[in-house]
Amino acid sequence: MSQHFDAVDVIAAKRDGRELSTAETNYVIAAYTRGKIGDEQFAALNMAIYLNGMTRREIVDWTNAMIDSGTRMTYGGLSKVTTDKHSTGGVGDKLSLPLGSLVASFGVAVPMLSGRGLGHTGGTLDKLEAIPGFTVDIDSTRMMQVLDEVGVIIAAAGADLAPADKRIYALRDITATVDCVPLIASSIMSKKIAAGADSLVFDVKVGTGAFMKNLDQARELGRTMVDLGNDAGVTTRALITDMNTPLGLKIGNALEIEETLDVLAGGGPADVVELTCRFAREMLEMAGVADADVEAALKDGRAMDTWRAMVKAQGGDPDAPLPKATDTHEVVAEKDGVISQLDALALGVGSWRLGAGRAKKGDPVQAGAGIEIHAPLGTKVRAGQKILTLHTDTPERFEHALEAITPGITISEDAPERVLVHDRIA
Repeated sequence: MSQHFDAVDVIAAKRDGRELSTAETNYVIAAYTRGKIGDEQFAALNMAIYLNGMTRREIVDWTNAMIDSGTRMTYGGLSKVTTDKHSTGGVGDKLSLPLGSLVASFGVAVPMLSGRGLGHTGGTLDKLEAIPGFTVDIDSTRMMQVLDEVGVIIAAAGADLAPADKRIYALRDITATVDCVPLIASSIMSKKIAAGADSLVFDVKVGTGAFMKNLDQARELGRTMVDLGNDAGVTTRALITDMNTPLGLKIGNALEIEETLDVLAGGGPADVVELTCRFAREMLEMAGVADADVEAALKDGRAMDTWRAMVKAQGGDPDAPLPKATDTHEVVAEKDGVISQLDALALGVGSWRLGAGRAKKGDPVQAGAGIEIHAPLGTKVRAGQKILTLHTDTPERFEHALEAITPGITISEDAPERVLVHDRIA
């Protein structure tokens, strides 16, 4: 097929606003994945897409071409229905952790292929690796075994799952073409469709700490992903959820595992519990389990039992103490009033600077680093009252972290209203 096309012609077509044919898309994705097209040419194509957009058909073609660059997972040998959830990334967003076990406790299989943190957004795999012995690198045979026995697995995606996306994303990251709905949607959906679950629900975060800063953008991304999933025969829904302030009271790897355990023990912060239950109901309904009492499964220990079984199946010790940072620093209120702003981006960057995140792929992370929130949004405080505790193994990081965090805290007279779920797209 390659002899019929030339990369320059495809770039020029998109530059001039022409719709790419299916054959052109298949050619350009396959040729770039195999190294037949250079980074400079594909970067030009990405920029042309960024500036001119894509039609729905083009996005479907682009997604399918990335899926076809690797293998598709199948769960034909499994006796259970499969469902999955994906978040577009936020601060303190540990929902996947309690959610997978909660849904699996109802007899539905949850194969979650997750990622690592980059920049101010945390990664599910980094959080799980804070548990002593836990491994996220699992081959497909063992994955099927765990899904059959336990019902949930949270693991790293194999290198053969949409390999085109890995190359394209790395290039977008260094050419200012990340923030583009067709490219974001196709990147996420190529991996998720290739991962093979029967149904999918997306948590599209919106706000300062999210990829999507406003509701229109978030709705466009949600709609595009839901359409792509449904077109591919995967029942897909999306919830648009708030990320102007962090989710829960703990940010950072081991700290978020602590909070996950609180939720699975029937407690935990109200916002994390509410969203965990909301997503669980969506996933179970799509999997054919109607009217599930998900709150009861958190209260009576069923979800915790499933979590412990998953941790053991992935080599972890569910009873081992979690890592703690060696140094802490307290942030206190400068005056009386109400916490009217606790900015997600500011705290996310602060946590990253404390050592909880990485600046580039491959950087190490500190398991115990992060931020504990004592006075969340809307809390009345007195001058000198503790608002945050910062955690790190490298105390020289405190000053740099505080430069990000301090401007993100506002104390005034009025408590703001927080809407947790802005919209549902099906």
